[in-house]
Amino acid sequence: MARRRDTIRSEIARAESSRSGCSMAAGYSASAPRTQEKCISAAPARSKDAPLMPLSPSAPPASPKVGVIFNPRSHRNRTSRAAAEALPGVVVASPAMRGELRGVLADFAERGVDCIVISGGDGTVRDVLTAGMPLFGADWPLLAVLPTGKTNALNVDLGAPKNWTLEGVIAAIADGRQVVRRPLVVRDLGDGGELVGFVFGAGLFTVAINAGQDAHRLGAFDSLAIGATAGWGLLQTLFGSDRNVWRRGAPMRVRLGQDGRELPHAAKGDPQRRALLLASTIEGFSFGMKPFGARTGLKLGVIDHPRRRLMALIPMIAAGWDRPLLARLGLHRCETDRILLDLGGRFILDGEAFPEGSYELTPGPPLRFVVP
Repeated sequence: MARRRDTIRSEIARAESSRSGCSMAAGYSASAPRTQEKCISAAPARSKDAPLMPLSPSAPPASPKVGVIFNPRSHRNRTSRAAAEALPGVVVASPAMRGELRGVLADFAERGVDCIVISGGDGTVRDVLTAGMPLFGADWPLLAVLPTGKTNALNVDLGAPKNWTLEGVIAAIADGRQVVRRPLVVRDLGDGGELVGFVFGAGLFTVAINAGQDAHRLGAFDSLAIGATAGWGLLQTLFGSDRNVWRRGAPMRVRLGQDGRELPHAAKGDPQRRALLLASTIEGFSFGMKPFGARTGLKLGVIDHPRRRLMALIPMIAAGWDRPLLARLGLHRCETDRILLDLGGRFILDGEAFPEGSYELTPGPPLRFVVP
């Protein structure tokens, strides 16, 4: 315990002496995704030997200590901080830069908080988990999400209402309402840096996220933005030419499992390119979609080439429809414990773009989330 406390204190001292963190001036993106050339190296890699202990719901503390992280740029965060600071047993932080997050989390650990509440969207959750993984490893406090960002895919899975409040989270802690989710860990095979999130995509997914940001600028958020982007993208892939950015895809090599076996490529299309790649550990999606069918855990979906016959089936596929025909048309879906990627284009993790390169995706540690 003394060694852990000394480690936490050293983290606080280091964070206070250097607040620069990533090269980005602002800690949280509020507009179109920007490629983070160095941010994936910002958090040191978690040891592969660190044990991943199975979790069961913990006994609720009698008077929980709660640490709240507000994203000052989130879509719905306005006056919430003052109200949170007035609550007993609540510690509030509103870091403006990613580089401040680890110091905030180390301070929460020093204070012995029982639950870390993240008030923001998917990107804020990604940044908090990435900053905290070297500190907490597989031994995180309870987590909760107040869905105040522009995109809140994780919260759709967790099932909290859009107007969920900090008071509601504290009441749910007392009632012991928890679910366990495992994020995915994205490891840069070049420098060993890690990112931690829930939804990873490349190819057409990157194009769609950029289009979704355009929808945000027009005032569409959450499910409305997803619906508008999906509809427009489907039209482009059905009726556009192969020069259309929606049909072009990206160079990528995909290997699976501990043995690194190659994912096959259908006969149609360039064997060095894939149209779309999507990986996630989320179980529930907007509109009740089931893009991976009935699969669980770390799930992967890949489209080799946007054949019009296949793209016309996308609404049924998104609803969970699964037939052997789909593999022949170039759609691959599976669950796995490891994905190796060589990407010739940017990828998206929880709404933000990161640079091309070679990456390993694996399931992260089990995390306990407080739910309504």
